[in-house]
Amino acid sequence: MITERPVNSPAARPAAEVTSEGVGARRNARAVVAAYVALTKPRIVELLLVTTVPAMMLAAEGMPSLWLVAVVVVGGALAAGAASVINCYIDRDIDQVMRRTKRRPLPTHTVTPRNALVFGLVLAAVSVVLMAVFTNWLAAGLTLAAIVYYDLVYTLWLKRTTPQNTFWGGACGAAPVLIGWAAVTGSLAPAAWALFAVVFFWQMPHFYALAIKYKADYARAGIPMLPVVASTRRVNAEIIIFTWLTVFSSLALWPLGMSPIYGAVALAVGAVFIVEAHKLCRRSVRGEAVKPMRLFHWSTTYLTILAAAVALDALL
Repeated sequence: MITERPVNSPAARPAAEVTSEGVGARRNARAVVAAYVALTKPRIVELLLVTTVPAMMLAAEGMPSLWLVAVVVVGGALAAGAASVINCYIDRDIDQVMRRTKRRPLPTHTVTPRNALVFGLVLAAVSVVLMAVFTNWLAAGLTLAAIVYYDLVYTLWLKRTTPQNTFWGGACGAAPVLIGWAAVTGSLAPAAWALFAVVFFWQMPHFYALAIKYKADYARAGIPMLPVVASTRRVNAEIIIFTWLTVFSSLALWPLGMSPIYGAVALAVGAVFIVEAHKLCRRSVRGEAVKPMRLFHWSTTYLTILAAAVALDALL
């Protein structure tokens, strides 16, 4: 007996149509996964981990156990990702009016706000539990404090109310150094605080350069970033001051058990960092093209090279 198949059944439709639907479903699935990954801001996660592992190596005076490194790297990545996801949830109203951020998953409605919030909270819980179970309570506590401070203090309050938001929010970006150190030793030493100071002060010239580039964007969204509300002279002064403080902090680490190899690298890359900061400010005073992203990208290179020097020094 011949039975009729429903017209909408896969067997009744052309093979090309069924294949096309399968490919489309896979593409949609990949797009959703990519959107959730984008919410975690992988580039920021990568930069934070660049400072965490060298801090662990310095604390261990060599290479700590690979298991501990793996736990801290995974836990740190989850924590940083969680903070970024919740940041995207809180900032979804301003992200949709800024050209730099309007293509993020929430403004484009690729991910719903509720799902983003749940995703961020789950990542945060997993990261803190992971650190508590496999490292120690100090590292876990610092991890939780960094997430809470970044999202509730910086994103929800400071970012929207004060031009000093970058300064007061800087503790979050520098926290991974302390977390990595605490995971190895269960305590915090002067060298840990010196590294913390480097990353803390480094964030001002790094993010002020970005804010200069997207000044109109921040103004449109009503975010009082320093370059939006302050004079060029004030912005230039803070860039110069905090660049010098970054380099001084890196040199303060030298007598805390570091070798001349580290000192030479810190002096060399610090000198270039200072020169680039002065160049940017000098161009702005002369009314020339400022090119703030030059300082932004070099500052990233500076921190990466300095972190590599810390790691190498710990191994030697």
